[in-house]
Amino acid sequence: MEEQIRIVVNFYLIVTSLKYKIRSGWDKEHWNILCERVESVAEHTFGTCVLAIGLNSQFNFDIDINKVLKTLIVHEIGEALIGDITPFDNISPEQKAEIEHKAVKKVLNGLYEEEEIYNLLLEFDEGKTKEAKFAYLCDKMEADLQAKVYQDKGYQRSLDDQEENVVFKSSKVQEMLRNGAKTPFDIWYEWDKDKFENDPVFKEMFDYIKDNDLNIIKR
Repeated sequence: MEEQIRIVVNFYLIVTSLKYKIRSGWDKEHWNILCERVESVAEHTFGTCVLAIGLNSQFNFDIDINKVLKTLIVHEIGEALIGDITPFDNISPEQKAEIEHKAVKKVLNGLYEEEEIYNLLLEFDEGKTKEAKFAYLCDKMEADLQAKVYQDKGYQRSLDDQEENVVFKSSKVQEMLRNGAKTPFDIWYEWDKDKFENDPVFKEMFDYIKDNDLNIIKR
């Protein structure tokens, strides 16, 4: 039993280190959010789960919500070893997947459910099942929500003050600026809107986020 407990404690200590790892998108090389403490990877994971519970409660998606929540809880565990890699960090999606999968195997090493959890993450990455598609949209929407919250709280710098932002090296982002993007969330919206296009609930939610001040909680 002592060895089993050691494995559980080791798994806990590795994964909960995500409480102290900042989401890279908010750091000084990316959006350089102007508040004392920005979101951690663990807080993002918590947010995805809250979002999944709320959406499934209101719209009764045809999914196994418990499977979705388990997937979302573990979907970033590789970052405990490799950090949070964004699409703007000069690493291809294929390279990122390879690095993350190796890290996940290290994190899960010794758990009896190692293969089951690893397969959940592969399913999430492949994005073919109902649960994987739903979890993916919750993951993306949570990031968009946080970006809009930072904007509505006044923590996003203006688009004229982004000289060090690696995101702005993207030709796609430069095109958005030429096409009239006025705020950071304009860029987030244009970047992600196609991801939600085929799901009416997520599509309408994304528009709601765009059109409402999230600094005001409506009860």
